[in-house]
Amino acid sequence: MLSYFDLRKGVKFVLDGEPYEVLEFQQIGKAQDVFVAKTKIRNLINGKVFDRNFHKDDVFEETELDKVEAKFIYGHRGKFIFAEAKDPSKRFELTEEQIGSFAKFLKPNQILTGIKFQGKIVNIVLPIKINLKVVEAPPGLKGDRAQAGNKPVVLETGATTNAPLFVEEGDIIEVNTETGEYVRRIK
Repeated sequence: MLSYFDLRKGVKFVLDGEPYEVLEFQQIGKAQDVFVAKTKIRNLINGKVFDRNFHKDDVFEETELDKVEAKFIYGHRGKFIFAEAKDPSKRFELTEEQIGSFAKFLKPNQILTGIKFQGKIVNIVLPIKINLKVVEAPPGLKGDRAQAGNKPVVLETGATTNAPLFVEEGDIIEVNTETGEYVRRIK
């Protein structure tokens, strides 16, 4: 069993029969030494994110999640089709709301981690850093500027990110999937 104080970032727990993941945690002291856990949690089944406060009397069941390798096949009109990597005949579908902001970094044939809850795959997890090809990059013009130069580039998945001026079309860059930021140029 988990107490309200165990709800740190990344912890997965069951609330009202559904699995949730803690995205943010902050302990707040209120009057008469009463402490409240202010959290931002995400439902792993439907992808909805909301704020919720928990009190010291609240206890939670730690969720039993299994992991399975999954392969992204394609996306169309907000729906994303995956298959289990070991058995491609076992396909499953997730919506853009379930996946969240990670959806813009999905590319066909990418191997991911699927999350199973009660025998059903309810979501996927991308690696924190992935390599993507730059398909569109405006020329980096040097000029009079006060800070280091960045320019918006379009990646092979259609996502855009800001990258340094030396990044060109055709380069492979590493991107942080949690923040959507450029990390480094691979080649």
